Amino acid sequence: MFGACYANKRVLVTGHTGFKGSWLTFWLHRLGAEVCGLALPPEGEFAHFTLLGLPVRSEFADIRDRESVLRIMKDFRPEIVFHLAAQPLVRQSYCEPVETFAVNVMGTVHVLEACRQTPTVRAIVAVSSDKCYENREQLQGYRETDAMGGYDPYSASKGCMELAAASYRRSFFNNADYGKTHHALLASARAGNVIGGGDWAPDRLVPDIMKAAAAGKPAEIRNPRATRPWQHVLEPLGGYLQLGQKLLNGEVRFADGWNFGPADDGVITVGEAAADLAKHWDAIRLVCNPPENAPHEANLLRLDCAKARRELKWHGTWSPREAFARTAGWYRDFYRNGVLDTETDWKDYVASAEKENLDWTR
Repeated sequence: MFGACYANKRVLVTGHTGFKGSWLTFWLHRLGAEVCGLALPPEGEFAHFTLLGLPVRSEFADIRDRESVLRIMKDFRPEIVFHLAAQPLVRQSYCEPVETFAVNVMGTVHVLEACRQTPTVRAIVAVSSDKCYENREQLQGYRETDAMGGYDPYSASKGCMELAAASYRRSFFNNADYGKTHHALLASARAGNVIGGGDWAPDRLVPDIMKAAAAGKPAEIRNPRATRPWQHVLEPLGGYLQLGQKLLNGEVRFADGWNFGPADDGVITVGEAAADLAKHWDAIRLVCNPPENAPHEANLLRLDCAKARRELKWHGTWSPREAFARTAGWYRDFYRNGVLDTETDWKDYVASAEKENLDWTR
């Protein structure tokens, strides 16, 4: 996979104890990479990273602490950095806007600055969000050239993160100067709503439904008509890793912004997504209960991923129905039998991608 480019590579992953970060760290470990994670300690007794028990180096630090980030970066001397650490919740951003901007914007700047001061770094993939775009509730998907923005503090912080990354790319990692004044390439990646096993964050649809099912309670659905781009977590991770491969290979044109989202059939309502999950675990019960005076959340959001399909030959492998089935099955098996389906899901996903003959499977 990925031309064996990650074997024995020193890879630093920020946010490795989180949901997406733990799945990425798992995949990198399977690829033979020497991984160092930089993140806050995992939270909760069922933290996915803790359950995986991966033999990787973990540095527990806050990316708001510039000196700690720089110290860890210089000590580990990574060749590629995947930056995923973030405050990832819209509703929490209303309660903690200062923290959200501090983590998502200045934390990103600290990581990029540490990369700039570490000569071994040759590639950086900074992971943002589909919410980084100025949301106009439009039917067509947002393209990489559309304006950054954001209504709520979380979305705005992700738009600011993208602007910071673009500034660092122009100012310090300029593509035109690659191989002359610097030797690192920087890309940013924006994914849709990712689902999969091991996510226990509050105020997210899947974790809320699964925790309620495990407790024998109905799950409250806040906004059943909101439309989102749903995809299994392994889908964008394959895109991030492929992007990292291109940067490590010195392919300058890939140092840019990229969307990794599902096809049109993956853009469905929250209510439909919840109903699909319920088909695969009989303990799931749903009740619609929109709260009064709820903070604003976007109703319609989708990505245009034509650029990734055209230039990276990347596209989704699992249908939304397969993603919902895998996700519900992961939690069902974990809560009922204590079984972790992470490796099984990963192997099956790779096999599906190989049948699709995706470029990164070679």
